[in-house]
Amino acid sequence: MSLFERWLTLWVALCIIAGIVLGNLLPGVFGALAALEYASVNLVVAVLIWAMVYPMMIAIDFGSLKEVGKRPKGLVITLVINWLVKPFTMAALAVLFFNHVFAGLIDPKSAPEYIAGLILLGAAPCTAMVFVWSQLTKGDPNYTLVQVSVNDLIMVVAFAPIVAFLLGVTDISVPWETLVLSVVLYIVIPLIAGALTRRALIGKGGEAAVHAFTSRIKPVSIVGLLMTVVLLFGFQGQVILAQPILIALIAVPILLQSYGIFAVGYAWAWAWRVPHKVAAPCALIGTSNFFELAVAVAIGLFGLNSGAALATVVGVLVEVPVMLSLVAVANRTRARFPA
Repeated sequence: MSLFERWLTLWVALCIIAGIVLGNLLPGVFGALAALEYASVNLVVAVLIWAMVYPMMIAIDFGSLKEVGKRPKGLVITLVINWLVKPFTMAALAVLFFNHVFAGLIDPKSAPEYIAGLILLGAAPCTAMVFVWSQLTKGDPNYTLVQVSVNDLIMVVAFAPIVAFLLGVTDISVPWETLVLSVVLYIVIPLIAGALTRRALIGKGGEAAVHAFTSRIKPVSIVGLLMTVVLLFGFQGQVILAQPILIALIAVPILLQSYGIFAVGYAWAWAWRVPHKVAAPCALIGTSNFFELAVAVAIGLFGLNSGAALATVVGVLVEVPVMLSLVAVANRTRARFPA
């Protein structure tokens, strides 16, 4: 990772502070930005989310799908964890903590929104950063590419139904139109745009051209992430200053989910005798989140000032240090897996 990526948590933390300060000093400016929306989609945040997601989609090589059947165990673990386990355990932890354990520490009216934000995080498996985690654990890059490509295709059709089901189970109203619109805006359109861009680049200069292009636009993606954090915490600034403990409370179920999911996936891979270069990335894919999508959908469904949007941004803050700690665990236990 670059120096900037390695210290991403620090930059996110600084942007959180900047957002809170600016939100309290310039409430009129943030109010005007919040008003720039159409069909429940904030236009400013939409542009920033596209800036984050589009470069990730260019890296996806759907030609790799022909390799799916060669080594199925790692892929099976990833898919089961991502789509049959992780969304449901995150929903269960969210309900447990915000309806029961933390009930006396938060506004009861806000609890459903925190739960919804955590559900959105749990239902959005990682797309881009997983390539970094795979590289840091000496994972098989081609196999990681297969796993991410399959996950992206499943996400197009499975994300909205799973989110809608879990929101319904937790008695949160489901605005289907906004949910489907969010999937189209933040998954389908960037995926198509990325695939077309990749095809054009391959035609001009092969994989080297793809790598050169994504390297050039990578700063745009990072700036998009950081500016989104500033905006979200600017919109939430007054609430956070009134309840500073709130960030720590939201982080608790996210941390438990992350370490628990990794333990399940990694232990399963060990029991199945999956080689470490496949086992480590497949466990890390299940642990990491596509937080850009979760943030965008939370804003669309519940609004910029919602507890759901705040919960997804806390996921950004927690992501990097947690994943780096799990990378360290995977590297220390390499010898326990087959070569």
